Amino acid sequence: MEKVLGFGGFFFRADKPIYLMRWYHDNLGIDMPPSDYDQQPWRQTAGTTIFLPFERTDTHFGGPTAPFMFNFRVRDLDAMVAQLRANGNVVTVDENEYPNGRFAQLNDPEGNPIQLWQPGGVDSP
Repeated sequence: MEKVLGFGGFFFRADKPIYLMRWYHDNLGIDMPPSDYDQQPWRQTAGTTIFLPFERTDTHFGGPTAPFMFNFRVRDLDAMVAQLRANGNVVTVDENEYPNGRFAQLNDPEGNPIQLWQPGGVDSP
């Protein structure tokens, strides 16, 4: 069976798309999209990707009004949380350490849920 290679992009609607892209760049280090085809877009570091639909009634990432959640892998959760908080973001760190790593949660300026994941166990880089 032919399979996809991975995500080639994630496209979503925003009230202020340029402002929101700048926020992701300034806070999470995601490269701005290229302005032409000669520039290279953001290249993520290889690692685990989980593709998992949730029940519409699940409250794991904000309840039924949140249709998706970004989950970003990070090298050092504590350093990323400190950076985000220094930029004025509210971040909640999960006190538990799970077999697959550590997690923190925040929302972007438009309320989209974000989960930060420092992989552990078999998912460690």
